[in-house]
Amino acid sequence: MSSTRYDVRGRTAVITLDSPPVNGLGAALRTGIVAALDRALADADAKAIVITGDDKAFSGGADVKEFGTPNAAREPRLPVVIAAIESSPKPVVAAISGVCMGGGLELAMGAHYRVARADAQIALPEVKLGLLPGAGGTQRLPRALGVETALNMITSGATVPAGKLKGTALLDEVVDGDPVPAAIALAERIVADQLPLKRLRDIKLKDPQGEPLLQFARNTVGAVAGPYPAPLKCVEAVGWSLTKPFDEGIKLEREAFVSLMATPEARALRHVFTAERAARKIPGLPEDTPLRAIRKVGVIGAGTMGGGITMNFLNAGIPVVLLEMKQEALDKGLATIRKNYENSAKKGKLTQEQVEQRMALITPSLDYAPFAEVDLVIEAVFENMDVKEQVFRHLDEVCKAGAILASNTSYLDIDRIATFTKRPDDVLGLHFFSPANVMRLLEIVRGARTAPDVLATCVDLARKIRKVAVVAGVCDGFIGNRMIARYGAAAQGLIHAGALPQQIDGALQKFGLAMGPFRMGDLAGLDIGWATRKRKAAEAGVAMKPIVADKLCEAGRFGQKTGAGWYRYEAGKRDPIPDAATEQMIADYRAANGITPRKISDEEIVERCIYALVNEGARILEDGIAVRASDIDLVYLNGYGFPAHRGGPMLHADIVGLPNVVRSLQRFAAEPGADPSWQPAPLLLKLAEEGKTFN
Repeated sequence: MSSTRYDVRGRTAVITLDSPPVNGLGAALRTGIVAALDRALADADAKAIVITGDDKAFSGGADVKEFGTPNAAREPRLPVVIAAIESSPKPVVAAISGVCMGGGLELAMGAHYRVARADAQIALPEVKLGLLPGAGGTQRLPRALGVETALNMITSGATVPAGKLKGTALLDEVVDGDPVPAAIALAERIVADQLPLKRLRDIKLKDPQGEPLLQFARNTVGAVAGPYPAPLKCVEAVGWSLTKPFDEGIKLEREAFVSLMATPEARALRHVFTAERAARKIPGLPEDTPLRAIRKVGVIGAGTMGGGITMNFLNAGIPVVLLEMKQEALDKGLATIRKNYENSAKKGKLTQEQVEQRMALITPSLDYAPFAEVDLVIEAVFENMDVKEQVFRHLDEVCKAGAILASNTSYLDIDRIATFTKRPDDVLGLHFFSPANVMRLLEIVRGARTAPDVLATCVDLARKIRKVAVVAGVCDGFIGNRMIARYGAAAQGLIHAGALPQQIDGALQKFGLAMGPFRMGDLAGLDIGWATRKRKAAEAGVAMKPIVADKLCEAGRFGQKTGAGWYRYEAGKRDPIPDAATEQMIADYRAANGITPRKISDEEIVERCIYALVNEGARILEDGIAVRASDIDLVYLNGYGFPAHRGGPMLHADIVGLPNVVRSLQRFAAEPGADPSWQPAPLLLKLAEEGKTFN
């Protein structure tokens, strides 16, 4: 199938980009554009040329799947395509609808004229992938829009509706409907009136405020760029449009693009971009699997988690029946939801009318009866199997046939929960992360009996409520919490050996984590992990081996909610304050267990904690709990504050080198009394020996 379509309307050749879903500028489409352009130039009946896409996309830009492959460098490369358009002796008009981003906008800027639908989405978002526009974007956009607007768009990657750019040199016409007829009419007029072939490259950029704007941008962008080199390089590249001839600016831009492509930060961001798309593809689940209609949702529990879950659906315009057992708890939950929305309104993110519209979508209830009408129920009750059993037996009696029954459990066995119903095919886990109305991650736990259409419906629903969905299999803790248990154990081991909470947290936060394990534990509540350790010991029929965290819990120190955990907290504040009482408990534990504390480096802290994650991630892949390594990365990036510029624990291991990870794990495993879990996972060993990577 051709990647372009060609037809002649009157005296105008129309070249339509036809590479769904977003006309990504891969090798095939680039070749097709040049071939169609050559055909139009050779066509005596065609006096002008219009290039367009479809209603949804002119072009979304580069085909990211080709990054790092031979196709990315295959001729004609995008700059060559743009040069061919720009040098056409026949007028070329770009007709822009839908998305026009990245390389797509650079392509359009190579045309002599541009007509856009007012709601077309214009952007150069390369900075979000750790890059800068590499096909003339940093040199043409300032000439089209001026230095200030171009700087803002390029350094932020923000999307701007075409209507807001009306009257600039970027757009010759802005229309409300289909831009193709208007573009053809313009092309005919250019031919009839013998209008000049305008090239953005020929505009002489003179901006007396240019250098002050650039210096301001260097200061402001530098302050927020963090570990990413691309934003400041974008500022530098825009500066070349002011100080360098066009061809020299283009050459420098290309060199900067190539250098950024090789950075680990850009590799990580491209990895995240492709990982989110890959996560939607689930083995054994055809893309055309029919979906169940979700018109109304039931949520059980109006506490912090249940309220947050409810807000996700209200934000998407989906009505929710919110169930609590006591009026006081229900009233408190509703008040918290309203307060959250009122706070958003105060910040200008919502109008008061929108607040009331969302609150009106809630049907409060003190009994299960209204659940007879819902299409999906999510329980967010206490993490106890006996409680879950009561809830699901009620749901099985009340809910209509075809309703999906979901548990928000973060650890418990979804397959066992499904046995509490006569409809195990309708049961799965929907594990939201707290705060559920903010955190992007949704672990979708596929049970042994979960029906394909139930899974497909929830994956699609996650997109509607703006979550990053990752499908997981059934095991204790699924992907995220199974791994965090090993990470936490590694951190506890460091405490026992000689480190203090503030050193461990500091080292991991310097590595890039949003929060170290002890701050995170205090935030979540130490009693949760305590209860889990008790449950696991009881299920295994063994005595629980005490750790320092248990001593804190025995003293009633559960974290922020009790004013003390690993740290102490002043009333009304969340700042962690190192606590002498905690340090004494740690010292007493070491003494009682005959441990002589040793000096531990920040490097060792990072290695032990991060490689513990990687090793358990490899076992999760072996067990089939995660479909792919990039799914694990998404879980940690979106649910646990792993630094995006490192791409997730599994990609970080790839970048460090799997043989290096294996050697460190083998060193830890060889220490006297080492936990067996330090032994490298068979999959990790195999990949390292074969010179392969997770991704």
